Amino acid sequence: METVKGGPTKSEIAAITLLKLKPFPGDVIADIGCGTGSISILAAKKAGFVYAIDSRKEAITVTENNIKESHISNIKLIQGEAPGVLDELPLLDCAFIGGTKNIKPVLQQLKTKVKNRIVVNAVRIQTVTDIIKIMQELEIFSEVVHVQISKSYELAGEIAFKPINPVYIIVGDVSKEAYREVP
Repeated sequence: METVKGGPTKSEIAAITLLKLKPFPGDVIADIGCGTGSISILAAKKAGFVYAIDSRKEAITVTENNIKESHISNIKLIQGEAPGVLDELPLLDCAFIGGTKNIKPVLQQLKTKVKNRIVVNAVRIQTVTDIIKIMQELEIFSEVVHVQISKSYELAGEIAFKPINPVYIIVGDVSKEAYREVP
């Protein structure tokens, strides 16, 4: 798989992300900030159709090559900036956000465009708190999962573990009032 800055999403993180996204056969999904297309490709294997969106030309090129390599045909690439390009899309069953540029207007737009779940992956704690606050204001916040993965490697003939940077998986659920202040 070809790569670009910031990607691809590690396979363990991708597995948890898809678990939280909950794509079903026939679902229409948007992958905003698709990077290398790793989430788009995995989601396309479970869903009906995926829109892979990125503002960076190099990301679109890499994603296109990775899609061809994986022989997936139910993904449409869109080069453009969210939330603007979201106007062109039909209603979505769920959306994944892999980049946090323009996050507030993107989440505001997705609240009206998505029927079920919105999942955002972030690595910076300030970004995580901002996203939680925005999702709470939109009354879609469901949960945040802090994921810390360590991978084995050989050290002096034995096995040790090296941690990978932690990722926060923030889940919003548009299908119900997912968050409510307790009086």
